[in-house]
Amino acid sequence: MKIVLLTVGKTTASHVASGINIYLERLGHYVPTEMVSLPDLKGTASMSEDQQKVREGAAIIGALQPGDRVVLLDEKGDLLTSRKFARSIEQVMLAGVKRLVYVVGGPYGFSQEVYARADAKLSLSPMTFPHDLVRLLFVEQLYRAMTILRGEKYHHD
Repeated sequence: MKIVLLTVGKTTASHVASGINIYLERLGHYVPTEMVSLPDLKGTASMSEDQQKVREGAAIIGALQPGDRVVLLDEKGDLLTSRKFARSIEQVMLAGVKRLVYVVGGPYGFSQEVYARADAKLSLSPMTFPHDLVRLLFVEQLYRAMTILRGEKYHHD
């Protein structure tokens, strides 16, 4: 199985990008992992929030493959402990899914089409974080999940 973190826009802070790359490299020892960044929309000043969500949604759906298991990182998603998150990944691995895709949307969230395509929603916290930090927090949690599944000492209860 391959894990993909699909994002709208690039990580702009170099120190955050550095942290993301550290965890992506570490994850490579456990499971093929890739971060795919879709380009930011152009001309958003003349678009409504809904128009932006629809255009970003089309790009997100266009980046997906048939058979992908799609999980949206969404403030209204399920709140899981690190251990439960690890078990959710393990279940997808055991189901024989080829690509597990986690999606970080744009500043206004997801279009209805993206919600309809999603298999699940996951929340990192009830708090709101900048998208750059969400990416870093998430790849760290992916790494933590892999160490939990391997019984390694990174995670402490």
